[in-house]
Amino acid sequence: MFWLFAPLALAAAPAPVRINDLVMLGTHNSYKQAMPAERMQQLRAFDANSADSLDYSHRPLVEQLDAGARQLELDIWYDPKGGLYADGSTDPAMQRPGFKVQHMAGFDNRSSCLTLVQCLTIIRTWSDAHPGHVPILLMFNTNDNGRFIKGEPYSEAAYDALDAEVRSVLSPNKLIVPDDVQGKYPTLRDAVLANNWPTLAASRGKFLFALDETPAKVALYRGARKSLEGRVFFVNTDEASPAAAYMTINEPVGDAARIAEAVKANFLVRTRADANTREARANDTRPRDAAFTSGAQYISTDYLWPDPRFAGGYRVTMPGGAIALCNPVRRPQGCGAPITEPKTR
Repeated sequence: MFWLFAPLALAAAPAPVRINDLVMLGTHNSYKQAMPAERMQQLRAFDANSADSLDYSHRPLVEQLDAGARQLELDIWYDPKGGLYADGSTDPAMQRPGFKVQHMAGFDNRSSCLTLVQCLTIIRTWSDAHPGHVPILLMFNTNDNGRFIKGEPYSEAAYDALDAEVRSVLSPNKLIVPDDVQGKYPTLRDAVLANNWPTLAASRGKFLFALDETPAKVALYRGARKSLEGRVFFVNTDEASPAAAYMTINEPVGDAARIAEAVKANFLVRTRADANTREARANDTRPRDAAFTSGAQYISTDYLWPDPRFAGGYRVTMPGGAIALCNPVRRPQGCGAPITEPKTR
């Protein structure tokens, strides 16, 4: 007698979790310290709206990382000879050549770490003490349009120096660079559309860098490259560019559809939960809530902690105190096991 068995339906193994399958929280102008009270008072008398927009500050980078920030933003200024942005500071670091970290040179320029090397060293030291952390995005604005101090303009050589300064602090095994994603694909965009981002498991303890700049500066950074061959930074560019991989889309309400489409197409997106202190002053949580449902992988805020001066206690935290969540657009059914980081001593 022969028995006929119906073939067993085997469930497909879930796709591995990649770095674009996550949602993480970060901070805007992460280095920024409060302006001196006298300077803020002068600005408020001249332009109250501008004063409001600049009236925020952040705790030191280590405290932000300890609180779960996995995206940090630095504004850097090119200072190839040293001393250009000292603004009366006697700190020797401000006199040495190298990139300086501040918001508005000569005005809103107080920073928890004065130089790029200082900031990156702080971040690297924290990372070494937390080796299983999820990948951290470091987003840069490269400033040169100081109203109070004439900035040193950026050039392709300046961007070469920027890459070299990053690599002087972070070794290759700490970095996820465009070449790692592009692999053997003709362009970086081709690789992204094929979802060639590294897995979460392969990305723990590492950093990505993103250049959030104008098309003109992005073109300087790319030079004659087809994509971003040999470069450290991903760049903010439109979806059609051969260098497309990362996008800054800062309006989670008005640009909700664009964010979702970009995320579905495998791009990395950073958006903002709040801006210019508006949401915190009004305790307006609509952009924050929209950011969390948008699919953007990195959500930036000025309020990991509430500002006690504002009624309502506005702040932005991850649901349940998580460090990372499954992306609601890419992994609506979840990632399987919870996304965690190893406990440290």
